[in-house]
Amino acid sequence: MRMLLHVKFPHEPFNTALKDGTAGAKMRRILDEMKPEAVYFSDYEGRRGAILIVNLDNPSKVPSFAEPWFITFNADCEFHVVMTPEDLAKAGLDELGKKWS
Repeated sequence: MRMLLHVKFPHEPFNTALKDGTAGAKMRRILDEMKPEAVYFSDYEGRRGAILIVNLDNPSKVPSFAEPWFITFNADCEFHVVMTPEDLAKAGLDELGKKWS
């Protein structure tokens, strides 16, 4: 299942990793393991953040995608199911609209 993973980094320990030169290597290690479909870095509520598109075969995989961020950077993680336009077209919106109107 395609998921949007929103990672929010607290200033610490990320600032320390930047100062000691380990932030990049830590990020690469996590991303190499996850193999996300897409990754975007941005700010969120005044903190560093990342938005990743990942594929989870099973809900039991959530910890394998969240724990590296929790443990390495003390980050917060949120998962959201996402769909492509093709996925949404298969959802039967017209029928759902009729059923629940």
